[in-house]
Amino acid sequence: MSLERLLAVSVRDAVLQLYGSSINEESIQIQKTRKDFNGDITVVVFPFQKISKKGPEQTANDIGLYLEGTVNEVEGFSVIKGFLNLNISTSFYIQQLNEAARTGYSKKASVARDIQTYMVEYSSPNTNKPLHLGHVRNNLLGFAVSNLLEANGKKVVKTNIVNDRGIHICKSMLAWKKWGNGETPESSGKKGDHLVGDYYVKFDQEYKKQIAEMHGKGMSREEAEQKAPVIEEARELLRKWEAGDPETVDLWKTMNEWVYDGFNITYERLGVNFDKIYYESDTYIVGRDIVMEGLEKGVFYRHDDSSVWVSLKDEGLDEKILLRSDGTSVYMTQDIGTAQLRQNDYQPDKMIYVVGNEQEHHFRVLSIVLDKLGFSWAKDLYHLSYGMVELPEGKMKSREGTVVDADDLIDEMIETAREMSKELGKLEGMTCEEKENIFRIIGLGALKYFILKVDPSKNMTFDPRESIDFNGNTGPFIQYTYARICSVFRKAGELGIKMPGMVEPTVKMNEKEKTLLKLIYDYPFVVREAGNSYNPALVANYIFELVKEYNQFYHDYTILKEEDKAVRDCRLMLSKQTAEIVRTAMGLLGIEVPERM
Repeated sequence: MSLERLLAVSVRDAVLQLYGSSINEESIQIQKTRKDFNGDITVVVFPFQKISKKGPEQTANDIGLYLEGTVNEVEGFSVIKGFLNLNISTSFYIQQLNEAARTGYSKKASVARDIQTYMVEYSSPNTNKPLHLGHVRNNLLGFAVSNLLEANGKKVVKTNIVNDRGIHICKSMLAWKKWGNGETPESSGKKGDHLVGDYYVKFDQEYKKQIAEMHGKGMSREEAEQKAPVIEEARELLRKWEAGDPETVDLWKTMNEWVYDGFNITYERLGVNFDKIYYESDTYIVGRDIVMEGLEKGVFYRHDDSSVWVSLKDEGLDEKILLRSDGTSVYMTQDIGTAQLRQNDYQPDKMIYVVGNEQEHHFRVLSIVLDKLGFSWAKDLYHLSYGMVELPEGKMKSREGTVVDADDLIDEMIETAREMSKELGKLEGMTCEEKENIFRIIGLGALKYFILKVDPSKNMTFDPRESIDFNGNTGPFIQYTYARICSVFRKAGELGIKMPGMVEPTVKMNEKEKTLLKLIYDYPFVVREAGNSYNPALVANYIFELVKEYNQFYHDYTILKEEDKAVRDCRLMLSKQTAEIVRTAMGLLGIEVPERM
């Protein structure tokens, strides 16, 4: 039984014994005590006033005295208005520390195993450009959420939907046909996704040039945008693709393969992967068939131009197009088809879409449309909406080629790690290969942690130099702490000091040790909360708090030179479990930790 459950049961018993009334233990509010108050666990007693017929302070005092006298784990309490702050015995935390050392944190984090299947969609790139900084946040967030769900006992299917069709793809294809001169990744030495992205930018440059020329000759800008020769050619290319024109389809396949090869290199460098990849060139057909069935059943309707729509007026919205007048699909059509295919393949209990907050309306409509179609699982879709990533100098624009390319960013982070590590001068005796691996681990750790420590719902500004600082709330600071603890263990081995199997329950501990001990106890509950809320930032910031406390403890107290063996063993165990949590928690975030740096 967990401490929280034990206290809930005991509070229930206290109310029954003291006031003669039964209450439901699930209704009892128990939370961690705020840092600015004394205590470990707080019980909210305001709801019991009607039963006790007393003021909040007296009610809290009554229950506190009862718990202190009947629950071994409670060794004192204080009352602040209607809040009962309980002091939990150090021996309880030591017992939990020993149990964690015995069972390991991978098991301890899995506090609520079940057989539910969660499908997590992330990445969702377009095949007309390389992955950029925004995709980096998406991939890291989706991968970390998947890990957290697995740590909480869920069966997870990591999936990617590749947007490999549509007008934007045809823009790159047209630009390559017109100006590519047969260029390939092999002939240019470029990654395939970079090469195709260059032609997407080239198309936009030519498109804007034509718009300006037509507008200068008296045509309105809106009409010029619709009638520019290059955009009309792109639309015609899309029509040819949907009609199955062999030459168009062959070019589409060739250029997409270039992009996939490039994506796979970037995914490998980021350390993310997928269990299943869907392609919109397949799913839009399924979606189109479902829409036509809905049209026949009267769920949808046609406009005069033959386009197909759904009314959302009953839901307080307007109407949404599902098929254009020429019969081509829109994003909504494709997502309908993708959702159906996923249900056929995996029957997930929950479908989580990791997509930026600019698509909140889209996913609300998707759920409504699927519900109108009669799919029972429509309400099990969840949009994990995250904020945009900006640079100190502002927003990025793909069409103008001003995005931060993911590969360039990774290279920059590794180079920065190389420079800063050389300044610290801690890698003497390592081979060049070992050093390069350390630089990679630090650089990627800095990137991943800086992004994941921010609540997903918030916009963020990414500053590469700030992210790789070896001080403060950064990945390298956490990694350095782990390496520091590993150094303690190496020195212990050199001195012939064995790692303890457990801590003596009666060992005397100072306040810093107790604080560290309580933070160690919190780890599995942080993982549970982060998994339930799909929020890796909770884990990231918990790790920072843990290593910050550890470094203060390390600075103030000796470990290996401590003469009292029981105290030394306690400090070694605190170090060992701190390191184990850092390793496993950073692993949940997809971040490696080096033993030396």
